[in-house]
Amino acid sequence: MDIKKGDMIKVLAGKNRGKTGKVIMIDQKSDRVSVEGLNLYKKHVRPKRQGEKGQTIELSRPMNVSNIMLVCSSCHKATRVGHRLDNKIKVRFCRKCQATI
Repeated sequence: MDIKKGDMIKVLAGKNRGKTGKVIMIDQKSDRVSVEGLNLYKKHVRPKRQGEKGQTIELSRPMNVSNIMLVCSSCHKATRVGHRLDNKIKVRFCRKCQATI
């Protein structure tokens, strides 16, 4: 998986198509990524103590990795990720502008 926590991504498919956000969680076993502020759903929470009110909270659900693409930090375009060796260290780079990510 070429995407890491903290990367900026663009959604390619689904109800949030075209939106960008920051990756907050990655599940490599199921190839799913959770993005901050995208793919939200509402969850109803019961009151925990007497006298407290129940509430509705919004959580972001994970989406499949195939539906997102990394946004390059230098050219600000959605791009595929390449790998190369720089001084014997494997780094990711943008396939459009060749900049190191």
